[in-house]
Amino acid sequence: MKKKWILFVSISLGLLFVAIISYLLVQQNSDDKLGEIDLFPDSELSEKSSEEPQIREAEVAGQFYPADKEELSNKIESYLENTSKVEANGKPRVLFVPHAGLSYSGQTAAWGFSQLQGHDYSHVVILSANHQLPNSKAAVYSKGIWQTPLGDTEIDESFASNLIDNEANIIPNTELFTGDHTIEVELVFLQSILNNFKIVPVILGQVNDATIETLAGKLSYLMDEKTLLLVSTDLSHYPTWEDAGKVDENTIQAILSGREGSYIDGVSKINISDYQNLQTLACGDKAIRVALKTAELLGVNDLRKIAYSNSGDVTGDKTKVVGYAAIAGYKDFLPESQLDEQTKEEALTIARNTLETYLTTKKVPLLYPNNRYLYKPLGVFVTLNKVHNLRGCIGRFEPADPLYEVIQDTAIDAALHDSRFDPVQPSELEDIEIEISIMTPKVIEDSWQDIELGRHGVVIQKGSKSGTFLPQVATDTGWSKEEFLSQLCSQKAGLPKDCYKDPSVDIYTFEAQVFSE
Repeated sequence: MKKKWILFVSISLGLLFVAIISYLLVQQNSDDKLGEIDLFPDSELSEKSSEEPQIREAEVAGQFYPADKEELSNKIESYLENTSKVEANGKPRVLFVPHAGLSYSGQTAAWGFSQLQGHDYSHVVILSANHQLPNSKAAVYSKGIWQTPLGDTEIDESFASNLIDNEANIIPNTELFTGDHTIEVELVFLQSILNNFKIVPVILGQVNDATIETLAGKLSYLMDEKTLLLVSTDLSHYPTWEDAGKVDENTIQAILSGREGSYIDGVSKINISDYQNLQTLACGDKAIRVALKTAELLGVNDLRKIAYSNSGDVTGDKTKVVGYAAIAGYKDFLPESQLDEQTKEEALTIARNTLETYLTTKKVPLLYPNNRYLYKPLGVFVTLNKVHNLRGCIGRFEPADPLYEVIQDTAIDAALHDSRFDPVQPSELEDIEIEISIMTPKVIEDSWQDIELGRHGVVIQKGSKSGTFLPQVATDTGWSKEEFLSQLCSQKAGLPKDCYKDPSVDIYTFEAQVFSE
């Protein structure tokens, strides 16, 4: 009997131990899932994105708009018939439209979308706010197809991939779009008006200023003559009809300024607590800021109010309303993204300010350029000369980062990490001249004889050994082609002087735009 009792107790304790371990594992899994929802670390988001299906089915058909194709098409057509195009110079480049159910904001949205008629767009970037899952990311729906009752629309995968920047919290993700209506209700209008276009859905959480600036910079150099930037946003939420008219007009005027800073100043003048039930001035505030910063960089400054209403105008209930506006920004032609004198001056200022700040504080200054050319991912060399003598020179080819960040990084490296020289001291800066060489991508050459001195920079590479000469080296030294290449082989690559004649050696050329202080 005693042995049976001991056996019973042992089995019971064993089962209890297993139960406790199982409970803890289940609890841990539950906690992990909650963490994924609340924290959204980049690694988990990337994994989830790759596992998601590539077709995004319509999620709010039958709720925010009719699920029947014919009924939906007729409804949108009836809205569009009650609009007209405003007189404006140029093509709509930026469009702000509401995203409530069609029965509420559809007519106001139609006024905005009708301005697109007669224009050709092949890419539409749709910015909106995340209404479902709180986070601090800008999520890009980077591949696949979006479906509505009106058909399928492809994601512009190339454009989307160029927007992604994990360091700036601009991430590829599909989960954050789950259950969201703010992009889908705009897509049915786009499908009714445009032909042969692709979309890039971007949904913004509570992103910081750095994410806004980076995203706007990327958009500014990616947008071309056939790109539309669309912002999906409603205005005031739940004030009275009379109060909505006041606060929404203030917000509209702030948007019409066409400048992010003026918009921030304008909306900050409204104290939400002064108005009963007013919860927000614009649910797409972050998306509005990105669009206005992009408009600044592109010189889109002709913004027009197309239409305004609020839900009280539709339902008759004027105690708690939501505001809706359609606003368009026009410009004839987008400016060429080029290295003009103003851009050169700004690039040199960035390099100089970065060196002055980093050499004294060890901190890289946070800068946001005014010229969209500086947001392009371009290779660059920064050369430091002290009293006409080389003091440091380092560069990077074909980076993924924007040009202004590469200028900052290479300026610091040229000052501190060129192994040929001692680190530059702060006291030396006043005697140092900065030279910047912005480079084209490298091209492999079949023969060293095809190199053009003064035009081509050259990279010699064999295995782990390589060396680079900028185009201006040949001009400054007066070397012949053979002397130029011999010095590159021996002095820079640590290879035999005639290595350029070796078939196993790779020879690359590039061109550079060179300018200095």
